[in-house]
Amino acid sequence: MNNSAAVISLEKKSKRKEIWKRIKEHKILYLFLLPCIVSLLVFSYYPMYGATLAFKDYKYNLGIMGSPWVGFKHFEDFITSPEFWTVTRNTIVISGLKIIFGFPAPIILALLLNEVKCTKFKRAVQTMSYLPNFVSWVVVVTLMTVVFTPYGGIVNDIRKSMGLEAIFFMGEKNYFYPMVVLSDIWKNAGWGSIVYLSALSGVSQELYEAAIIDGAGRLKCTWHITLPGIKGTIGIMFIFAVGGILNAGFDQILLLQQPANNEISEILDTFTLKTGLNYGRFEYATAIGLFKSVFALVLMSLTNFISQKFMEVGIW
Repeated sequence: MNNSAAVISLEKKSKRKEIWKRIKEHKILYLFLLPCIVSLLVFSYYPMYGATLAFKDYKYNLGIMGSPWVGFKHFEDFITSPEFWTVTRNTIVISGLKIIFGFPAPIILALLLNEVKCTKFKRAVQTMSYLPNFVSWVVVVTLMTVVFTPYGGIVNDIRKSMGLEAIFFMGEKNYFYPMVVLSDIWKNAGWGSIVYLSALSGVSQELYEAAIIDGAGRLKCTWHITLPGIKGTIGIMFIFAVGGILNAGFDQILLLQQPANNEISEILDTFTLKTGLNYGRFEYATAIGLFKSVFALVLMSLTNFISQKFMEVGIW
């Protein structure tokens, strides 16, 4: 036993020496990584001590570390509160609609662009589809308000010219989900297609040539060659999408909220903000945020497991 322990110890020491030797050999490359590592430690890991606030009865005069521990009290209060089911349901419904309609949008756009042979037209469409991603949600919602307002908006002006009544799209409860999904697709589909266009460039052209010789058309080539060729990319992006299902889009939803649609637009992120800032319940808001993060991790792990089993694709 002592000999085996000594051998293991020697192996560990040799591995450590080998690692440090490689670091010294490539020290310039590691130096380039240093700013990223420092940024990650300062802005991502150091603030994580604030997560302890979720397990404390926060007192302003005592600070985070000096406040008494209360265990899982805030988590229990949130799960048993009437708002829990409402905000969780709204978050999952909005994120689910975005996944159902928004997730395929960049894939379809990438497939369409891949079929375009005119380089100038392809670049023009790509540029126009990318631009909305660089526009903030404040500007997007302002434009939507101008376009859909019943007081001079172009959409309602067209409706009035057809003899129809004006509709307050931004305030109507029934139009909230379509406005959220369509605006999200318009803003993010072009940027999301970049990943799939990159994956499409790696599909062998010889497969297409062989398929065309065998008499396959464009649709069959897309179904049997293109989509299987980017299956791995689609699987990884889907795992990330499901993992972020509780991130329904804080900026977008907060700006689109109206008193008329608040019943279906209150999500976890907006509820956390209002709970923490409006009511000063920082520990309760932290518990909600931590609950969301843990739940998202569980969903991502489950999706990754299913993806590895059926699609042989995973992120770990």
